[in-house]
Amino acid sequence: MGARKRISAEQRKETQRTMYFAKLRNVPTSPRKMRLVADMIRGMEAFRALGVLKFSNKEASARVEKLLRSAISNWEQKNERKAESGELYVTSISVDSAAMLKRMRPAPQGRGYRVRKRSNHVTLFVDTKNENQN
Repeated sequence: MGARKRISAEQRKETQRTMYFAKLRNVPTSPRKMRLVADMIRGMEAFRALGVLKFSNKEASARVEKLLRSAISNWEQKNERKAESGELYVTSISVDSAAMLKRMRPAPQGRGYRVRKRSNHVTLFVDTKNENQN
């Protein structure tokens, strides 16, 4: 590895140490349905968001709840202390499309319709409010 790549890799690793996030990859739900759930909790306080996700009747909310718990746990692991209520916020959450399974469905008169089974990747960042204001 060249010096320039090594320097940029070290900078990237250094910024990762101060970021608290969790990723959920290849979720077999359409990105559109997952974005509805992501929009519900974006910018919300973390423990309040857990409550919202817990009582949501959307199927994707259970997965996002587990992901949020993981991000909170990552924050606690890196800071070596427990998160208190009102301290952590969902700073950003993004839903990107992932691989698509393409299938055929029988249709009238010998035709076939395409069925696209979509999946997505979710990335969720949590952080304290005072660091976000700087």
